[in-house]
Amino acid sequence: MKLPIGIQDFEKIRTGGYLYIDKTEQVYRLASEGSYYFLSRPRRFGKSLLLSTIKALFLGKRELFKGLAIGQKEDWDWAVHPVLHLDLNTEKYDSKEKLENLLNDFLVKEEAKYGRQESETSLGLRFQGIIQRACEKTGQRVVILVDEYDKPMLQAIGNKELQDEYRGTLKGFYGALKSMDGCIRFAMLTGVTKFGKVSVFSDLNNLEDISMLPKYHNICGITEQELLTVFDKPIDELAEYNGLTREECIEKLRKMYDGYHFDEFSKNGVYNPFSLLNTFNNNIFRSYWFETGTPTYLVELLKRHYYNLEEMSKSEVTADVLNSIDAESHDPIPVIYQSGYLTIKGYDKEFQMYRLGFPNQEVEEGFIKYLAPFYLDNREERSVFDIRSFTSDVREGNIEQFLGRLKSLFASAPYDSVKGDKENHFQNMMWVVFKMMGFYSQTEYHTSDGRIDLLLETPQYRYIMEFKLDGTAEEALRQIKEKDYPLQFRQDDKHTYIIGVNFSKETRTIDKWLVE
Repeated sequence: MKLPIGIQDFEKIRTGGYLYIDKTEQVYRLASEGSYYFLSRPRRFGKSLLLSTIKALFLGKRELFKGLAIGQKEDWDWAVHPVLHLDLNTEKYDSKEKLENLLNDFLVKEEAKYGRQESETSLGLRFQGIIQRACEKTGQRVVILVDEYDKPMLQAIGNKELQDEYRGTLKGFYGALKSMDGCIRFAMLTGVTKFGKVSVFSDLNNLEDISMLPKYHNICGITEQELLTVFDKPIDELAEYNGLTREECIEKLRKMYDGYHFDEFSKNGVYNPFSLLNTFNNNIFRSYWFETGTPTYLVELLKRHYYNLEEMSKSEVTADVLNSIDAESHDPIPVIYQSGYLTIKGYDKEFQMYRLGFPNQEVEEGFIKYLAPFYLDNREERSVFDIRSFTSDVREGNIEQFLGRLKSLFASAPYDSVKGDKENHFQNMMWVVFKMMGFYSQTEYHTSDGRIDLLLETPQYRYIMEFKLDGTAEEALRQIKEKDYPLQFRQDDKHTYIIGVNFSKETRTIDKWLVE
């Protein structure tokens, strides 16, 4: 089986004998039922391959679709249409000129085919002219495909002036999609986010957003049914290589790479295709998607708005919030959700609220480890070393040594760089530390609402911990006893410790702990 690692060109996949998971039934539905679409999906989820498939379809390359669902459709006419394919993923947009240069390069190449009139002076007018002449010269309506339409907007998050410039440029450019409606057969724009959907596309009321429609939830990504049928033999090879049974291997794949939900109705999630393909190619379970790079704008958003990370990881929001991204937004949740680091975990029909969470272990573990240097120490290797030492202490019952390490870690954290809520920063540090430890031991961490603040468990030991901020360790220990937190654990034979800890805002670390 030839796996298309890093290949996003449909024709190359089909002529090169690479694996292709058939999504053409949904492509047929798109092309048959409507004309203008928008799709948001995380990076490396197959958006570019989807557009490449649509491009080949409208170029009439029937031979590439032999054996696929759309190849069996008798009502598809296979007409050859002019296709205008714009890819905005190839540039670093740190100035308005970078965006204008890329658009100009695209237009110049198309004008070489279809010509240009002197009166077409702006980018928008030139785009309109190309669409009109392409339609007139070929006798077929035009197909317009835009890949990563939001790349300039994402790279300008936090820079209102640059955002406004990009918005103005793109709004005028994309306006051609409406003004030239009579000449357009099909148009699709894809991106990571629904960034500026109201402002950039404010005039495009004919653009259908299919990002959260159940019938298109798996148009990108791999379903479990596709996994079990298409990758039947690779699953067995992966299991054997890693010393797992087939069932254990499938469960690990599910835990690592499944869990993406793009609507509130689909019970089954989809797998990250990039991570699955690399796992089968290498026969190694790793965080492939996360290792390809995490956008710095995510951390900048969290730090700039002093967002509480624990609240972020289990947010409850409305659909309006999920779609409300702009340069002035003080809520990083929409960007984090649309970027693929959070997904839909549940839906309250009565109040129309979405419950979000990490889709799988790859994303959760990668996200926490990526955040660690920003909250714990500027040297990433120091943070990893500390977590390893913490975990070793917990497993071996060295609780005094563990708390001593924790005190030193908090004392050395980069508080001086914190310009906002230092208490929230402290809480985020706690969350990162114990989340990282949770990858190696069983943990639960809650805020002070009557539940155990922290429960750490290993095969031999259990630690029930209560934290106070500018209180006393005695008060924390007393709360554990008064609420009898250990009661539910008295029937097993684990060694259980109860621990009261107090943090001081003044010293910015632990000032005292008590252990029983």
